Amino acid sequence: MKHVVVIGGGILGLSVAHDLLRRGLSVTVLEKEAHWGQHQTGHNSNVVHAGLYYKPGSLKARMSVAGNASMIAFAREHGVPVDVCGKLVVATSEDELPRLNTLAERAAANGVPAKLISGSEAREYEPEVSAVSALRVESTAIIDFAAVCEVLVRLLDGADLRLQSPALAIRSTASGVEVATPQGIVRADALVNCAGLHSDRVAKLAGLTPSATIVPFRGEYYELRPERRDLVRGLIYPVPDPALPFLGVHLTRMLDGSVHAGPNAVLALRREGYRWRDVSARDVWDVLRFPGTWKLARRFGLTGLDEVLRSFSRKRFAASLARLVPAVREDDIVRAEAGVRAQAMLPDGSLVDDFLIESAPRQVHVLNAPSPAATSALEIAKHIADQVTFTV
Repeated sequence: MKHVVVIGGGILGLSVAHDLLRRGLSVTVLEKEAHWGQHQTGHNSNVVHAGLYYKPGSLKARMSVAGNASMIAFAREHGVPVDVCGKLVVATSEDELPRLNTLAERAAANGVPAKLISGSEAREYEPEVSAVSALRVESTAIIDFAAVCEVLVRLLDGADLRLQSPALAIRSTASGVEVATPQGIVRADALVNCAGLHSDRVAKLAGLTPSATIVPFRGEYYELRPERRDLVRGLIYPVPDPALPFLGVHLTRMLDGSVHAGPNAVLALRREGYRWRDVSARDVWDVLRFPGTWKLARRFGLTGLDEVLRSFSRKRFAASLARLVPAVREDDIVRAEAGVRAQAMLPDGSLVDDFLIESAPRQVHVLNAPSPAATSALEIAKHIADQVTFTV
């Protein structure tokens, strides 16, 4: 039986392992943390995205639209909480209407069920929203991605699942790969790298020169105080800036009734830096010496400064939310848990917009899989498993 080693135990790594196991392969999953889905999977907004934002024909567009359906079906089959609540993308001023119309055209091109509605119609869904027009997206859902990981782990009965097992070295052999871990050598016919925030480093361990470098961006969240949760019924998003891969600060009602607000986007000083005081000299040095960092800073320096100021000012954060829901005040929000986005960047300073998957003999490396990767996890897993089964 052919054996595949998967590095990374987030929702994507576990989904890949599950797909490979179903195809009759033997699988080992190596996760450096003590729990599954500890980082990007466990620190996201738990939104099952519809697929409207992404360039038609791109991996993100195809896999998020298909992933929306497959993830919701998976949740329902296995008893994972999921609520297909839909969302609003709102234009708060007339100058945002062209971008909203473009987004509606992209939704149609991607096969996403969405329709343009008036401001008054938007207020039928969200009475407190400020909107001159909005895009109503019906297939967006809220889920518990950590619970999805728990199900995947149960379904991986028969696989070799190893926590606290970082990949320390990787060597290609005539017949496959060898991965050194603190517990010993894992020998396999093929390797799949789903290491997220460390995916570029794992690729280098395996002998690749990846085309992109991971630059970590922290997304900070607030949540509405319990007595103010009635301001938001569902999901309210702004019209995004097409020049950036981030969707902008938005409001999301979670499965437990809480309402999360955010995220902003600031450079993290550690790849798993969920707070400003989380600093890694190695990670900071890697960012500073990467030429793309400075080229990005020259293009978006003022935007970055605004994000940093919002990070330190609850008043500024509340003001950005008040653009969507004017009734939100500074005292209505309290700090919530942050997340870190593993964003791949090219040497010219451009942020990789699509999923990025690079291959070598008997190796597949996922080098850019931020949002909507959790939504698309089951579809990305099929895509990767097809490549692996072709090479082993």
